[in-house]
Amino acid sequence: MSIDAEVAWLLAGLAAVLSAATLVGRLLQARVSARSNGGESPGSALSPATVRNLNQRIGAWWVLAIVAGLALLAGKAGLVTLFAVASFLALREFVTLAYTRRGDHWALIASFFVIAPIQYALVWVEWYGLFAIFIPVYAFALLPVASVIRGDTQRFLERAAKVQWGLMLCVYCLSYVPALVTLEIPGYGGREVLLAAFLLLVVQASDVLQYICGKLVGRTPVAPAVSPSKTLEGTLGGIALATALGAALAGLTPFAAWQAGALALAAALAGFAGGLVMSAIKRDCGVKDWGELIEGHGGVLDRLDSLVFSAPVFFHIVRYFWT
Repeated sequence: MSIDAEVAWLLAGLAAVLSAATLVGRLLQARVSARSNGGESPGSALSPATVRNLNQRIGAWWVLAIVAGLALLAGKAGLVTLFAVASFLALREFVTLAYTRRGDHWALIASFFVIAPIQYALVWVEWYGLFAIFIPVYAFALLPVASVIRGDTQRFLERAAKVQWGLMLCVYCLSYVPALVTLEIPGYGGREVLLAAFLLLVVQASDVLQYICGKLVGRTPVAPAVSPSKTLEGTLGGIALATALGAALAGLTPFAAWQAGALALAAALAGFAGGLVMSAIKRDCGVKDWGELIEGHGGVLDRLDSLVFSAPVFFHIVRYFWT
């Protein structure tokens, strides 16, 4: 089967899942409307707000799936372009909430229009030795210089750290998703784009399944001060199901089923940690969501926060053991 056919079958399966979710969402909406019209309380588990948010999320997932699917079908060029744009939008959301001053303008311009494009250009030409250190070494050292030459020292350490963090999270870490296509795995040549599909499916499914399990059986908060909606039961259930999904999708990868499950578990755990860290940053900034671009989800970073930690972890495990 050609790579395009494999991606097409994968997208068809995803469309089937989303179609089923859409049907369930519509049935729940009809049920809630009927109970409300009859004067009955729908209850907290099936409140109109909950069902409305669910349907908004499903609608957004259709759009996200189509965009990601087109990128996967376009191969390396599509993935690099998609995540370069996603990084730009995510960095914009991060910087919007960060404290900056006029003295940081040159550093910010360099971040958006010099450093981020160079990072993705290095991924495109597959220069691992440089794209792995370009931002954490060279950009990390040079960006504060661009701010300090303006002579503004007020809250300088905080401002410099926030710009550096924004680049690391929104550009460097996310760039590891398209970088998966650059890995040369014996016997897997030409199918590397499926590694990115595997990671995206597992991590995003883990988020969704944690949300669903939390709504169904969640009782014990994991970190109520950071993310009140996350529960122990939801987290464990979602990660376990995502691990099983990863094992089931082993055919997309060069891994045995148990290896695919283990990698899915590592990615889901890293994604959970990334989600908590990004939630803590939002709480520190006093906001619930990073933005409003994606209906029902918030901003770009709200949808990609789990990938921030999982992408580099997944990439380096695969690179160390399989290339």
